[in-house]
Amino acid sequence: MSGRFTASRPYTADAVAGVRTNQRSPRPGGGARRRLRRLAAVLPLVVLAALVLAPAASAGWFLPESDGSPNADAIRTLYILIAIIGLVIFLGVEGLLIYSMFKFRAKKGRVAAQIHGNTQLEIGWTVGAAAILIFLTVFTFILLDDIKNPAPSQIDGQGNPIAAGTLYAATDQPTPEGETLNIRVVGEQYAWSFFYPEVEGEERVYAYNDMYVPVGVTVTLDVQSKDVAHSWWIPDLGGKADAIPGYTNKTWFQIPLDAIPEGQDRVIYEGQCAELCGRNHADMLARVIGLPYDDWEGWRQRKAEELATAEEEAAQRRDELEATQEEGS
Repeated sequence: MSGRFTASRPYTADAVAGVRTNQRSPRPGGGARRRLRRLAAVLPLVVLAALVLAPAASAGWFLPESDGSPNADAIRTLYILIAIIGLVIFLGVEGLLIYSMFKFRAKKGRVAAQIHGNTQLEIGWTVGAAAILIFLTVFTFILLDDIKNPAPSQIDGQGNPIAAGTLYAATDQPTPEGETLNIRVVGEQYAWSFFYPEVEGEERVYAYNDMYVPVGVTVTLDVQSKDVAHSWWIPDLGGKADAIPGYTNKTWFQIPLDAIPEGQDRVIYEGQCAELCGRNHADMLARVIGLPYDDWEGWRQRKAEELATAEEEAAQRRDELEATQEEGS
C-alpha cells in the first residue's frame, strides 16, 4: 500500500486561506455614473458657449447698446455705474471670503474662536449698504429725466441746425423743445405699422416695418397694439415700450446729426418685438432708417403720392367690379 500511494496530507481543522487577487469586482452602474459626471462637467461649458455665440446674446455683450439716441446713452451710463459698484462689492466679498478660508483654515491642535457678534462691524456694513443704495437712488433720478423726457431737436422744421442754447416757450416740461415728429406705432401679429402726422393737402403717410425719420429731429412715439401684447424695441435707440391693446405708451429717440457714416446716405438701426406674441414672434422685425432732412422730406412726398395713386386705382377697380356685378344681375 505504501509503495503504491503517496503519503496523504495530514488533516487540519484550520480554514483554507482564500486566493488573493488585485482585481476589484465592478460596481453596478459605475460606467453610467462616470458618464453622468462627465456630462455634468461639459454641459455648463456647452450652454455658456451657446449663449456667447448666439447673435442676440452678442448684441451689446455685457453693456446695453447705445450711440443711437441720447436716452440710450443715459441708460448705458446708469448701467455702467451700477455694474462698477456691483463689481467692487463682489470682489471685496469674494476676496475676504478667500482670505478667510486660507488664513483661518483648520489646523491640527487648534480650536477655532467662538465669536458671537461685533456691534461696530454690523453697524458699519448696515450703514455702508444704506449709503450705496441712497447714492444709486439719487444718481438714477438725476439720469431719469434724460431717459424719460425727450431732448430738444437739433434742427428746425426746415432742416436747419439749431444754435445751442436757443430757448423755446413750453407749457409742459416733458414736451420736447422745438420741432418734433410724432409717429403712431401699432403692433399686430406679426408686423409694425407706422402712421405719420397728416400734412394739409397730402395723403396721410404710413409704412410697415421700416420707419423713416430725419436725423437730428426728436421723434416721439405713441405705441399701441391691435391684438395681443407686443414690445417695441430698437436696442440702439433706447429702452423697450410695451404695446398693450387699449393703451397708449409713449417713448422717444433722437438720431444725432453725425450718425450717418461717411460716404453713405442713411443710417439703419434694427430691432424686433421683445414680447412673445405668437408662433411667428421671431419674424416681427423692425428697422429705423435715419435720413438727412431733405432726403426724408423727399421720401415722405413720394410715399404720399404712391399711397394716393394706389387708393385711386383701388377705387377704380372697386367701381369696375360693382359695375360688372350689376350687369350680371
